[in-house]
Amino acid sequence: MSDTLELALDLIRRPSVTPEDAGCQALMMQRLAAQGFSTEPLPFGDVGNFWARRGRAGPVFCFAGHTDVVPPGPLDLWHSDPFEPAIRDGILYGRGAADMKGSLAAMVTASERFVARYPTHKGSITFLITSDEEGPAVNGTAKVIEKLQARSEAIEWCLVGEPSSTRRVGDVVKNGRRGSLGGVLVVRGVQGHVAYPHLARNPVHAAVPALSELTATEWDQGNEFFPKTTFQISNIHAGTGATNVIPGTCEVVFNFRYSTESDDKSLRTRVEALLDRHDLDYAITWNSSGLPFLTPGGALIEAAQAAIQTIAGFTTQLSTAGGTSDGRFIAPTGAQVLELGPCNATIHQVNECVAVEDLDTLSTMYEQILVKLLT
Repeated sequence: MSDTLELALDLIRRPSVTPEDAGCQALMMQRLAAQGFSTEPLPFGDVGNFWARRGRAGPVFCFAGHTDVVPPGPLDLWHSDPFEPAIRDGILYGRGAADMKGSLAAMVTASERFVARYPTHKGSITFLITSDEEGPAVNGTAKVIEKLQARSEAIEWCLVGEPSSTRRVGDVVKNGRRGSLGGVLVVRGVQGHVAYPHLARNPVHAAVPALSELTATEWDQGNEFFPKTTFQISNIHAGTGATNVIPGTCEVVFNFRYSTESDDKSLRTRVEALLDRHDLDYAITWNSSGLPFLTPGGALIEAAQAAIQTIAGFTTQLSTAGGTSDGRFIAPTGAQVLELGPCNATIHQVNECVAVEDLDTLSTMYEQILVKLLT
């Protein structure tokens, strides 16, 4: 059993459902301290975070990740206990195996081997780890970055361990992410009896034409790095449950995933102008959960591409597809940010899994990136 696999098993056994950490961070800090890292717990509210650093000089390379996992879901659908990792036919099963305790284990063991080979490496290796990535993401990485900026600690290169790969580990790396803008629209009507519609005003009927136009709108064309901006309705609620009552309100929850061709302000303005044009009586609450970010090139991407080519024998693909990640809090500081992790086919699913050999491959890739940047 490799060191990476052994550590991954130990991490998966700890039921760290957001925002619980269940001792994962203490275990990681213990391993890092043995390598000469200074470790600093940085709790905010009910969220555990830590910052670890080996070296005092720049440039600063950062491994970023999260120990929290999503709930396992229906336990009877799992083939084995989600928090008792199992290996079957070379596949490791357990909650967090791919997202992202496997990556965390690979980061730690890559650092251990690198430090053993290059004890006087240049620059600094750091870890920024949170237990709030899968949850509200308020008291996690965002707060740690604020703390680091307040004391002028800057990150040059940040590798986030999110599961970026599709078919083979390393075949896709994320060099950016789209922005995420959510909204809750409440269209107001007048409740009444369905037999007397002239005495009521149906907010669902009023909202439908506007919603149809929103879903048909082309918000931008995207660009060479980002696909076009998308608008999706995720929830609609209206009515009392009775079949003979016209509802008084209709609530619509929606989300934009937007490219750098659009921005938060322009999207809000265009939506509100459209709703006004349809003469709706409405209220809307906006929530921006992440701005788009992009690392178009640089030393970090070059190091990752070279490492993947050397170890796996193929050219990786750069992508900005997918959801948000904590890279959105780190990139605005000026850091080059890249996401490289295992295959993402089963993340957040029942029977989440990762190929055992992929963990060792990933650890070797991480180590080679360190070699290229810090030697």
